[in-house]
Amino acid sequence: MYTADATDKSFNAKYHARCYCGEVRYEVDADPVDVKICHCKTCRVLHGAPMQWAAIFHKQNVRFVSGTASLAFYNAEDNTSGRTLPCKVSCGKCRTLIADEGRNMWLAFPTLFEMPPREGVPEVLKPRCHIFYAMRVMDINDGLPKWAGHKNKSMLIEWCVYTCGLPRFRVPCERVGSVWCRVKSPGMVHP
Repeated sequence: MYTADATDKSFNAKYHARCYCGEVRYEVDADPVDVKICHCKTCRVLHGAPMQWAAIFHKQNVRFVSGTASLAFYNAEDNTSGRTLPCKVSCGKCRTLIADEGRNMWLAFPTLFEMPPREGVPEVLKPRCHIFYAMRVMDINDGLPKWAGHKNKSMLIEWCVYTCGLPRFRVPCERVGSVWCRVKSPGMVHP
């Protein structure tokens, strides 16, 4: 099911994750490709939270230590259970959401990673941006880039340079190509 072999002695786990009950355990032997906070409605509803924090790894860097027989799958696009990719992966016993599994990538939830108490989140696991921020249910003022949809494939939302605090968007400037220009969102009025 997953490409990393549980008996491979050359696999040097950097991160260890587990579900709430401990039935499902997995390891990752690389740093994430990216770390994002998703505000899309699907993630919010399935997590029962205002956003989802995901660290993205190549699937070949993930191996299960225990619990593969207990895994449950859900495909939100088709509203079906079963391992139809992409899908949500959870523990069939305690129902903890384990990850989002894509065709080539594994979107792990760092809250499941074993981290020493009071040391904080390692720098490589800290979010680098927000995606689907246009769908957010609450504002987050953390200085991270905020994309209206997918990263680098949608408008970048900025806070207004005026005192109103309303969001503004950055879009590729049509006249200059790769230079960014500021554009007001529809309906915004400034003094």
